[in-house]
Amino acid sequence: MFTQAKVVSDPEILGGNPVIEGTRVPVDNVLAAVHAGQSKFTIFRHYPSLPPDGIDACVAWEKQNKPAMHA
Repeated sequence: MFTQAKVVSDPEILGGNPVIEGTRVPVDNVLAAVHAGQSKFTIFRHYPSLPPDGIDACVAWEKQNKPAMHA
């Protein structure tokens, strides 16, 4: 059964930094790799506990939580 990856923040896990649920993979690390242009293959090699849709969950989380830019 496939469950959708989601970002969670728990003070007991990495001091409350956002991670992918069920892992200790920091969302900021995944996003830094994405922004640096690393391939999904490379990111998954660095974070083998990341679920198949974990990168997409991080990117979606960033879009929802990014402060709006004001002109």
